Order: sequence, then C-alpha cells, then structure tokens
Amino acid sequence: VKSFHSVPLRHWELSCCGMTLNSVPLRRVPHKIQKAGAGLGSRTHHRQRRSWVWNQFFVLEEYTGDDPLYVGKLHSDVDKGEGKVKYVLSGEGASSIFTIDENTGDIHAIKRLDREEQAYYTLRAQAVDHDTSRPVEPESEFVIKVQDINDNEPKFLDGPYNARVPEMSPVGTSVVQVVATDADDPTYGNSARVIYSILEGQPYFSVDPKTGVVRTALPNMDREARDQYLLVIQAKDMVGQMGGLSGTTSVTVTLSDVNDNPPRFSRKSYQFSVPESLPVASVVARIKALDSDVGPNAEMEYRIIDGDGLGMFRVLVDKDTQEGLITLQKALDFETKAGYSLRIEASNKNIDPRFLSQGSFSDTASVRLIVENVDEAPVFSSPVSKMVVSEAAKVGTVIGTVSANDPDATNSPIRYSIDRNTDLERFFNIEATTGVISTAKPLDREVNAIHNITILAIESRSAIITVMDINDNAPVFAIEYETILCENAIPGQVIETISAVDKDEPPSGHRFVFSLTAEAAGNMNFTLRDNKDNTASILTKRGGFQRRKQSMYRLPVLIRDSGSPVLSSTNTLSIRVCECDSNGDRQSCGTEAFMLSAGLSTGALIAILACILTLLVLVLLIVTMRRRKKEPLILDEDRDVRENIVRYDDEGGGEEDTEAFDMVALRNLNVVRDNKARRDVTPEVTALYTPRPPPYKAATNNGIFREFIWDRLKEADVDPSAPPYDSLQTYAFEGSGSVAESLSSLESLSTDSEHNYDYLSDWGPRFRKLADLYGQSDSNRL
Repeated sequence: VKSFHSVPLRHWELSCCGMTLNSVPLRRVPHKIQKAGAGLGSRTHHRQRRSWVWNQFFVLEEYTGDDPLYVGKLHSDVDKGEGKVKYVLSGEGASSIFTIDENTGDIHAIKRLDREEQAYYTLRAQAVDHDTSRPVEPESEFVIKVQDINDNEPKFLDGPYNARVPEMSPVGTSVVQVVATDADDPTYGNSARVIYSILEGQPYFSVDPKTGVVRTALPNMDREARDQYLLVIQAKDMVGQMGGLSGTTSVTVTLSDVNDNPPRFSRKSYQFSVPESLPVASVVARIKALDSDVGPNAEMEYRIIDGDGLGMFRVLVDKDTQEGLITLQKALDFETKAGYSLRIEASNKNIDPRFLSQGSFSDTASVRLIVENVDEAPVFSSPVSKMVVSEAAKVGTVIGTVSANDPDATNSPIRYSIDRNTDLERFFNIEATTGVISTAKPLDREVNAIHNITILAIESRSAIITVMDINDNAPVFAIEYETILCENAIPGQVIETISAVDKDEPPSGHRFVFSLTAEAAGNMNFTLRDNKDNTASILTKRGGFQRRKQSMYRLPVLIRDSGSPVLSSTNTLSIRVCECDSNGDRQSCGTEAFMLSAGLSTGALIAILACILTLLVLVLLIVTMRRRKKEPLILDEDRDVRENIVRYDDEGGGEEDTEAFDMVALRNLNVVRDNKARRDVTPEVTALYTPRPPPYKAATNNGIFREFIWDRLKEADVDPSAPPYDSLQTYAFEGSGSVAESLSSLESLSTDSEHNYDYLSDWGPRFRKLADLYGQSDSNRL
C-alpha cells in the first residue's frame, strides 16, 4: 500500500560561486510510505522521510577564472558521510560542461557559459549505493540557470536608416523611429534597458530617449539651402548609467520638396531675331522661368498677356525642360512689319496654399521679336503674259514686255532671261535689263502656232569671295639670330630671347610653343624656357665656356603653333663664344669661330684651301702652255725661227724662266711703253747688270739691238707685273747678220758633219722623233 503525504515547504540556503544567493522555496517531494515488515518480524507502517535535497542552481556567465566554477551541492540524508553513497549526474551538459563529485555531490562548471547561447540547462541527479550502484534515492530533475551579466551592447538591427521629411515642417514633426535590441536578460537588472540619445544632427533634430523617435527640432528648414542631413543616434544600456554598453547607428534625413518658391525670370526683357522665311508653327524662341523647387512643384504654365503679336505667336510648355516655346502662328513679312513685342507670364501649375502669404507665384517678362529680312525671289507683275505676233513679223520685231520687281526693301536690279529648255530653237530673245521680248527667227504658224516660253527674273548682285586661311605654314624664327656667349657667363644666364613668325593668320591669333628637340634636351650647356608670350629665353646650364676649346655651338629649337593640325619646325640657333669685358661687352670672337660657323673644322678648311691653291697653279700652267705655240718638227721656210729665244743658264725665277718674249717687239723699234712704278724695292740696275763687251765683232747695226735690249731690261726692272728681279732674261738676235752665224740644224744637213745623234734615243719619248731623224744610219737622215 503506497501513500503520499504532503511535506511542508522548507527553505534552503545555497552557496554558489562564492556568493550567497537568496533563499528559495523548495518543495519536498511526497515521501513514499513503505511497509517495513520484511526482516523485522513485525508489520508496521513506517513513513520513511526522503532526505533528497535539490534546488534551482544559478551560475554566472562568462566566467574567466582558471579553476572550475562551483555551481552548487547535492546531498541526500541517506549519506552519513561514510562513503557509501555515490552521486551521479546526467542530462544537458553533464560531464561536458558540468561535473559532480561522486562522493561530496559538489557540482562544477568546467566551461565558460554564455547566457545568450543557452539560458538554462536541465539535468538529472541520482544517489546510488557506492558498492552495488543501486539507487538509494529516486532520480530527481533540476535546472542550472545561467545568470546574466551585461556583456552585450545594444544593436540597431535595422540600421542604418534613411528617412524623408518635408521641408518647412513644424518643430516636433516625426521623422523616423530607431530601435536597438540588447541580447542581455531583460528580466534581470538593467543590462537590457536602453536609453537613446543623438550624437550628431543637433540642433536640427532630436530623439526621444525611451522610444527612439527622431523628430525635427528647428522650424523652416529649407531644402533649397540644404537638402540632406546625417544623424548619429546612440543607444546605451544600464539606463544610460556609467559603465553601460552602447551602440550607434546613422540616420540620413532628406528634406522633400514643397512648393515654397515662386518662378522667376532671370531677365525682365528678351530679344530674338526671326527670319521672315520661317515656316508657320516653327519655334521662334525659348524662354524659361527659374524655380528652385523640383518635380511637380516646378511645373510651369506660360501665356501671352499683352503685346502686338497676340495673333502672330503663341506660347507652349516643354514638358521636359519647363521652357516656354514661342511658336509662329502666321507667316512673317519683313516689308510689312519688322518687329513684334510680347509680354509673357510664367506661373506654377501646382500651388501650395500655405505659402500664398509670401506673394504671387508668377512672374512676367517682355519679349522683343525682330523680323530679319530674307532675300526673296523677284515677283512678276502678272503670273502669265499672253502675247500675239504675226508669222510675217521680221526678225527683231518686239512682241511684248515682262516686268518683275524685288519684294525686298533693297529693291535690287532685275535681269531677265529665257529658259532655253522652253525655247530650244531660240525663236525669241529678251533684253536683259528691260524685259522686252523680240523675235530672233522667222515664225511659221503652220509649224508651231503657240510658243510657251518661260521667262526668268534674277536679282543682280555682286559677290565677294574670301579665301579662308588654313594652317599650312610652320612657324620659324622671326629673324636670323646671331647669339653671343661670353666666356665669363654664369649658369642660368639669359643669352638670347627668341620669337617666331607664321605666315598663317588664325582667328584667335598665334600661340607658339618653344622647346628643345629630343636630341638637344639632355645637353649640358644650354636650356630653353618658354615665356608663354610667344617668346622663349635661352639660358646657360653651366659656366666656364672657353673659346679655344669650342667657339661655336648649334642649338636646335622646336617651334609648334596652335593650329589644326599642329605644325612645327626645327630652327638652329648659332651661339658664338666670345671674349667679353666685365660689363659683358664683346671684345673679340676670333676667326676660328667664323670658320666653324660654316660647319667645318680647321683641318678641313686647310685641306680645302690647299686644293684651291693647287687648282689655281694648274690653271695657270694650262694657260701658259696654251699661249705657247708648238714648234713643228719639220720647219717651214716661211716661219721665222727667231721668234723665241730663252736662256736657261741663270738662277732664280723657277717657272718664270720659261716666260717667252715676242720678237715682234724687237722688229718694231718705234714701240714706246709707259714706265710703270714698281710696287716693291727696285734693285740697283747698274750694279746687277753691267754690260760686258761682246766677245765677237758685231755688225754695224748690232748697236741698235743692244740699245733696245738694254731699254727692255731697265723697263722690266721697274715693271710690277714682270718676273722677280733675280731672274736674268737675255735678249739676243740670231740671223744672217750674227757673227756666230746660223745655229739652225737644218743647215748642218749640207755639211759633212760627223756628229752622232744616237744618244737622243736615251732621252725619252719626247726625243723619239729626233732620234728617228738623226740617229741610226745615214740612210735615215734627211
């Protein structure tokens, strides 16, 4: 028989984790009444009190100590401390998270617990016999609850936020509500109690600390002045107290537009030109009133409220640009009316009554439309002219006149002509200026009774043709620069300022860009600075220039223009090194610099001069040889063999010794020459040329020849064009009157001369003919 009795509540104080927890009520499980007769000899009902003590244990989360965390203790009254009772733990986390001392019943947590992962654990405990493992107490279930600490900051799960609020909203207008959640236990302490505050966004907005509702804090916030705000909202737990954790989120607030701005024209008057030939319904002008609002609040309506063009024009709205389109309703005629005036009003299509107190939401502007004259074709006085002429009319008979006028105000002269496609056989002519039509051929009614010709009337105008310039000339140096560089120049010194010219004439003027060529850009001597005013400066990079080392530099400069396409040219600037005084004035530059300016070295110039001198000598020799007449090998009887006598037994002169003298002067004794002053020092003639007595007896007329020769000798001494005075020239006369008689070899043929001329063969090719004549045997002699 089993009976259960209610056991009154008892309170048990549990020590856990080094801290005393409040007493919690424990409900005893009803004891089992068991009959205890077995082995006792009597059967009496004995109520065995169950002494199994258990409770709801608490353990702090996030324990970081080195030792296992003590949770609590299980104890049974059966356990007398003799070690006969063993405690066994099972359920969630048994052995892996929670352990129990089987002898003492002490429970420990061996791992760090997180309440946000699992808030409580349900376990079962049982007391068993240590030796037999038989239960001494029924199995009981208990809970280990993880006690919360403030280890989680508030988080805005829906952030960041974007919100819109109309501009000009009153103070306190709700914008958006932000919500922060805290993972800590909301039922324990203040770990999850959140307070909101605004970190950025004041003084424009505020936030309710409890609800997180963001509201406007300033009136009249104007979208046109600022249309967006960035707020930073903070949520802090522990009711905002010190030590609480916090989290933030951003709120982007955009002010939406309201129609609080009226349209306004940027100008009060406009003027447009309209050609009179513009077709009807064409847009002649566009005007626009500016509105700071956007969207529907900026939609416009335009209308003509006044002016003399009400019937000629109308105004429409461009839906995309909100412009007013002034369109033409009737054809224009410059000669009838040259201009129109309109007054146009622009107003908002959607008006907000709240802002009507600020004034009218419309604006007006005046528009002046100027009609431009267009060159119109001439107009005939009558569209069709009918004329009658007899077929018997003679050629040139006037049959009628046509008349046309220029409808333009200029009233240009009219020239008439016949469209020859309508008068292929050219039966008619028309006078170009008067329009008089006459016959050009005889007419035959039976062949062609009606002639339908077309008359053309053309305005007579002059035309001016202007040739447009293109960029077809590259810029070059403005002048031929002669740049001087002083030897004492310092680095960075400006030695020349160059400019350029271009034959082209661009509309916007010339713009030249100066630079060194790629090859010259890295030189160590000079650099170029573009002055940005169509000039450039040449500067030295170093000092210590020496004329004896290099007296001339050539610097290639690249000049580009600003045309399309861009043209460029490379111009070489010659820089001459000179010796200068302390003031920078040039002293001397030397001849070497001028020779090098031609681009040649000194050795090359010397070689060229030597070649030129050699050519001159050769030319002189050729001229001299041509002046000499070659003597024939066989003498002519009519030829005087006494023309040229040259003596070669004196010194000096060289080539001058070969100069021949014309015997004509000897024959003409009356020739008188003007004495010429010699340019050099004239030696003493008497000392050098003392006449010696002839070793022979001269003929009676030899004195005349000696006197003539003596005069020629003195004249040669003072002649500036004569050979040098150390050259002895002898003048003598050979002939029948000579004491030495004739020296001609021709006369030796008549003698019994025993002379042997075989040696002539050894004198070379020039004497080969003589050797043939006089050498060898007597049979070969002439």
